[in-house]
Amino acid sequence: MKFTSVNPATESVVATFDEHTDEHVHGVLRLAVDASCTWASTSPAARRDVVMRIAEVLDAQREKLARLMTEEMGKPLTQARAEVDKCSATCRYLASIAEDVLRSEWIDVDGTRAELLYEPMGVVLAIMPWNFPLWQFIRFAAPAMLAGNAVVLKHAPNVMASAELMVSLLHQAGVPADLVQSVRVDENAVADMIADPRIRAVTFTGSARGGSAVAALAGAAVKKSILELGGNDPYIICDDADVARAVDACVRGRMVNSGQSCIAAKRFLVHASIYDDVIARLAQAFDALRVGDPLDEATDIGPMARRDLRDGLLDQVDRSVAQGARIATRRTAAEMPAHGWYVAPMLLVDASTTSPLFREELFGPVAGVWSFTTDAEAIALANDSRYGLAAAVFTHDASRASAIAAQLQCGTVAVNDFVRSDMRLPFGGVKDSGYGRELGVVGMREFTSIKVLR
Repeated sequence: MKFTSVNPATESVVATFDEHTDEHVHGVLRLAVDASCTWASTSPAARRDVVMRIAEVLDAQREKLARLMTEEMGKPLTQARAEVDKCSATCRYLASIAEDVLRSEWIDVDGTRAELLYEPMGVVLAIMPWNFPLWQFIRFAAPAMLAGNAVVLKHAPNVMASAELMVSLLHQAGVPADLVQSVRVDENAVADMIADPRIRAVTFTGSARGGSAVAALAGAAVKKSILELGGNDPYIICDDADVARAVDACVRGRMVNSGQSCIAAKRFLVHASIYDDVIARLAQAFDALRVGDPLDEATDIGPMARRDLRDGLLDQVDRSVAQGARIATRRTAAEMPAHGWYVAPMLLVDASTTSPLFREELFGPVAGVWSFTTDAEAIALANDSRYGLAAAVFTHDASRASAIAAQLQCGTVAVNDFVRSDMRLPFGGVKDSGYGRELGVVGMREFTSIKVLR
């Protein structure tokens, strides 16, 4: 079996890789275990220095990494560069706090002192998605390594070239060769890897369906898992909101990475008194976005990462329209580039809450708008979803924002802004959006074994 990366803008082959054999995978795991033992005994300061050097290498290779991500999955080049920058900044920040966060703590217990230790777990398997090839990996791998763990990366099949380059750059930065390794295997091999006793934990970013399968496998093997899954993020625009600011945030939040993001805005819930105005502004903004070659720095929206993703998104739109939704934007498929897997930015209105537009996660430059008349109704609409990753609230009233946010079933709520992850803050969801957290102090400790000495 071979893994082939195809440029979604040109439909030309970027790279082809052979699948790794079972023997190769077993060799990777054997070497990873040995490397994890050595690395765990390395001083926190030495680990910090290595992760700091990763940031330096990412900065030096910024253009190479960005162009490869754009060629493999269609991310606009300016956004690909920003992804590299975020990764290097995250390495620096997490390295700067690691010693304090992972230092043992003393707790008074009945007149004596107990020591709380954060110890490495061993080898962690990372099953990563294609939409942020570098960020999704680095935001897990940097804290995992700082905590003393080894990493085995199973990346998405369509971004294997990015995976290979990332691992080689980490080695260039001084990461021991066997401490971070990638394996080129398909989904069928994942079950055996999770069951293998040399894997001590697993992190997965992807669909709810995939996360459920990984969770079941990890649970059967009694291993810790962290799941960062899909989202159907609601943005609530109250009647007292700054409409211009809200619309700008909605467009930016929906269209990041051409709409291919779990934390992208997907359902716009708008107070009835400003509903028509918001729709008009959103539609105009969507129509003004520049769609085209992702290597062109003026491009806002690139292609979908794969043909099947494009076709699936268009099917969701068609089914929603068949149930009564109306497309409020003017651009048509005929105006899209002749080659590549493009979808015109679309804003849909008048959709029912039983439509795919409301019920399913739409991974691309498409969003829907629904109206509400009371805050209670907005909260009910927002929570009427199997997902619970993130949300946003737009209002001039800070108390109102807090009251709404307190009732939203999700992991992050942004106020008067669009949602994005931050290296200083824990990130993750509830319900079918997964469990566990990455980033921040909490994320740093997720892949540690907590031991009590008393």
